[in-house]
Amino acid sequence: MTIDTESLSCQELVELVTDYLEGGLDPADRLRFDRHIEGCAGCTEYLAQLQRTIALTGTITTDDLTPDAEQALLAAFSGWAARPPNSD
Repeated sequence: MTIDTESLSCQELVELVTDYLEGGLDPADRLRFDRHIEGCAGCTEYLAQLQRTIALTGTITTDDLTPDAEQALLAAFSGWAARPPNSD
């Protein structure tokens, strides 16, 4: 995804954060992302929270879950995915 504007809004940053964390942004978007993070405390904290979450949960496998926990997660995500956008 390429953003045509010079700077990113917070919403645009949120939409790009997965690509950022996976190293998938093109150089121009990466620069805009980095510049936004430098000047936005809220987005800096959001990114740090995501990085902490990934670090803490990154080693969990399906073998680590009880069958009940796995079913609960699958049910939660299937319900989440079935909701229409902006239904919150």
